[in-house]
Amino acid sequence: MTQNKLAHGSSAARNGLLLLAACLTGILIPLCFTGPAVVLPAVSLELGGSAVQLNWVVNGYILTYGSAMMAAGSLTDAYGRKRVWLIGLLLFTLVTLSIPLATSVTGIDILRLLQGLGGAAAFAGAMSSLAQTFHGPSRPRVFSLLGTTFGIGLAFGPLAAGWLVEIAGWRWVFLATALIGVVGLILVVFAARESRDPAATGLDWAGATSFTAALALFTYAVLLAPEAGWQNGIVLGSLILALLLFVAFVRIERRVTRPMLDLSLFSQARFVGVQVLAASPAFFFVTLIVLLPGRFIGIDGLSAFDAGQMMIALAAPLLLVPFIAAWLSHWFTSGVLSGVGLLLVALGLVWLGEVISGGAGPALIAPLALTGIGIGLPWGLMDGMAVSVVEKDRAGMATGIFNCVRVSADGVAIALVGALLAFLIQSGLINALPASPVETVVSAANRAALGELQQATAQLADTQNLVRQTYDASFRWVLFILAALAALTALLVFILLGRARAHEPVHIQHEA
Repeated sequence: MTQNKLAHGSSAARNGLLLLAACLTGILIPLCFTGPAVVLPAVSLELGGSAVQLNWVVNGYILTYGSAMMAAGSLTDAYGRKRVWLIGLLLFTLVTLSIPLATSVTGIDILRLLQGLGGAAAFAGAMSSLAQTFHGPSRPRVFSLLGTTFGIGLAFGPLAAGWLVEIAGWRWVFLATALIGVVGLILVVFAARESRDPAATGLDWAGATSFTAALALFTYAVLLAPEAGWQNGIVLGSLILALLLFVAFVRIERRVTRPMLDLSLFSQARFVGVQVLAASPAFFFVTLIVLLPGRFIGIDGLSAFDAGQMMIALAAPLLLVPFIAAWLSHWFTSGVLSGVGLLLVALGLVWLGEVISGGAGPALIAPLALTGIGIGLPWGLMDGMAVSVVEKDRAGMATGIFNCVRVSADGVAIALVGALLAFLIQSGLINALPASPVETVVSAANRAALGELQQATAQLADTQNLVRQTYDASFRWVLFILAALAALTALLVFILLGRARAHEPVHIQHEA
């Protein structure tokens, strides 16, 4: 009896360390997604670099992390979850330590591409390892904690990075991240158990290569389009080649014995619903993290610190709500809770659109908090649902697909919503200033969309009030459009996932 208690205690302690390692890995990924955007002015001041080069300090990580995620998930099933986790985290940490040593912005861009590859492998290994260790009612609690840490990194990364830049310099944003990676490596070595899919026959290299290349080209085109225009030859060529590669990927997956992506899964409503849910935070939360600080600083005149304080109202619910969602999942299905959360998001966005014209102030706190509460409900549940849509042995594949959709959606959402805001501002200014050169108006509108009011009005003499009013009306329309999309997504989630529980895996019937 005593030996059994000791063994159980040892196993529980090891599982706790495993969960801590996964959470450290989980917080690293979004820290590297949002934090570096804050260091760009300091990097530019010291190393120079063109606007395009500086943009790719952020975009490079998005590109490789999102594109490689599904392949990384398949690697964990085929070659071992602990092994892929360790290799990914080691690559991530070494590259992150190298970034402060770079002597040019181009060098940082290259390292950020490699950092994204390491991050994809590390996070896929962490997710699939958790899926092998925690089962039953404990699974939603575990993945709620992981979702919370991911959300903390995404929401508070810019604040932490700004603080480090002020007290220690931009290099410490990366050095501090690397130190977390070192701690995570040590924990993985001692806490993680090796496991793999016993039926795996190796990686589907043809499928992995074609899919990764297709998604990389598509993401590249979407990220490049705001700078070069959708009619640019490189943008169009990348989109066409991405489509051809995706068609090739589908044909490959239908023929191989053990595909990287089981296409029959898309006949399962629950699987499709999880992918819809995976993309939702990108459009209804991440875009606000990107757009609102620019508005608060450039339009409403707040300092960077005050703007960060305003964003706490949006981000703080992610510290608590995912745990509440996990507790509520004992009485309500994860699908119902997620749908209710998205409806709250829709209400919060409409409310925010109604009051935001008054400027940054106390009136914004309640609608921002409601939006954060709404997104917090599915945030901690969807990771658990992602690994419950396939058999346990193929959790790596499910993890890869889910995170591929989630991270790829971040880049696409930021680009599309930013382009929508710029387009609405352009249309308003062109109608109001028919005699002004279109090129000048378009350039000013793009500046205004970034929150750069002074630069925009400098291009259009004596039009500051007009630019501000046009920006404000366009921003409100963006919020209302996002609210409508959130309500539509909630309806889809109710239909596709209404009966889904994160701790009750579905046994998928594969085609013969």
